[in-house]
Amino acid sequence: MNIIFLGAPGSGKGTQATMLSSELKIPAISTGEALRREVEQQSDIGKLAKSYMESGKLVPDEVVVGIIKNRIAKDDCQNGFILDGFPRNVSQAETLDSMLVSLGKKIDRVFNFEVGEEILIKRISGRFSCKNCGAVYNRYFKPAKKEGICDNCGGVQFENRKDDNEETVKNRLKVYHNSTFSLIELYQKKNLLVSIPAIESPPLVFEILIKTFQNNS
Repeated sequence: MNIIFLGAPGSGKGTQATMLSSELKIPAISTGEALRREVEQQSDIGKLAKSYMESGKLVPDEVVVGIIKNRIAKDDCQNGFILDGFPRNVSQAETLDSMLVSLGKKIDRVFNFEVGEEILIKRISGRFSCKNCGAVYNRYFKPAKKEGICDNCGGVQFENRKDDNEETVKNRLKVYHNSTFSLIELYQKKNLLVSIPAIESPPLVFEILIKTFQNNS
């Protein structure tokens, strides 16, 4: 099975990709990680990507898809793969499809993880972590057992990501929804899209995912 995971920031799709990867024994591919690996290895396509990044430009879709092509050509992708968060728009989807056709492959299923915007904002803007050990908390959903003290290491210093403030989060979600609306329509028309309600805890969402996956395989 060749699978795409879609979902807004804070939807938990990365966590679900990792869990399904373990269950199905196929790799979950993050385009960001694949891109960094090619740059670190100084491959030809990695050098090309780096040239765009260093000049402050977006890496073109063709280059990103070329990096994905390199990744899915590896032996561990023979039985399938999960693309985590790519494509992000119709143009990328079309470029991806052309690349897959050249390899004799296709996307079998697209899972879209759905969470209401108010919950997404709280999930992201409420995040903070222990400066000492990196343990992650959320002031709305997962506070420390004792306020101001890390459950894991007893640390008392915490930090927030600068881009996790509510205004920035709202803008990120707006950009996401604007860019993926047509993409979701595209996969609906192809009868590939399956929506997953993702408001519950990760284990419960995974139960829903597995049942839905089995029913749509």
